[in-house]
Amino acid sequence: MASKQPAAGKPAETGHSGGDDALGRIVTEVQSDVFLIGIDRPRKLNGFTNKMLDELSRAYADYEAGPWRCAVLHSTGKHFTAGLDLPNIDRTRPLFDRALVDPVGLRPPLRTKPVIAAVRGITFTIGFELALAADFIICGSDARIAQLEVKRGLMPTCGGTPRMIERAGWGNAMRWLLTGDEMDARTALRLGFVQEVVDPEAVLDRALVLARRVAEQAPLAVRAVIANGRTAHVDGFDAATAELDAASARLRDSDDIQEGVRSFVERRKARFTGR
Repeated sequence: MASKQPAAGKPAETGHSGGDDALGRIVTEVQSDVFLIGIDRPRKLNGFTNKMLDELSRAYADYEAGPWRCAVLHSTGKHFTAGLDLPNIDRTRPLFDRALVDPVGLRPPLRTKPVIAAVRGITFTIGFELALAADFIICGSDARIAQLEVKRGLMPTCGGTPRMIERAGWGNAMRWLLTGDEMDARTALRLGFVQEVVDPEAVLDRALVLARRVAEQAPLAVRAVIANGRTAHVDGFDAATAELDAASARLRDSDDIQEGVRSFVERRKARFTGR
């Protein structure tokens, strides 16, 4: 789908409009350097079908390959997602296309650019796992968050268990994982699962404000921070510190660091190119 100029205050739609509304769709939009990824099946609480999972993988891959500097994962309607629409899920295939960027960040290829999740209302199972896989979460005060897989004879399979333990500790994570209970936005904030709680109608706007802030920073440095943080998460503190010298040396050779120094000396906003 060809891009079009946005109306005042509205991003331009660039693709993934789907075609079968009954099976939902992923809608992508562009607002300057920010790439928006929208979950769009509100009549079914944005429950995921295989079609939507495929389109989500493609949207993440398009973002990774494109010029945009930050992405926002959000939803239409009053709810982020009720999770997988199990009657419309083929359980014999992987959830996501293994050849494309993994939206839950468990298998390569992994994204290298930042993603902010904007959640509100019902945010269940894979919905919360997708949000936890982002770099941080802006949450509506109306959020109802749950990893309720144990109530269905299942377990979280998209990273929910280790990421909840990482953020809140064993006991705090297991309190919610083993009961399948819902938590509210205040509880999620207290436990470190989400980073800000705002009015439900302001969730996307707040996420966009922060996405623009991220997009203004030096792209190579932003990617380096994500890469080093991922090393710390996967391989530990020592592995992350061991790669600092080489990573810093690569940044010292970039045009962006020169621009950063010039902008500081000249007391102006930096104009980073990502080179």
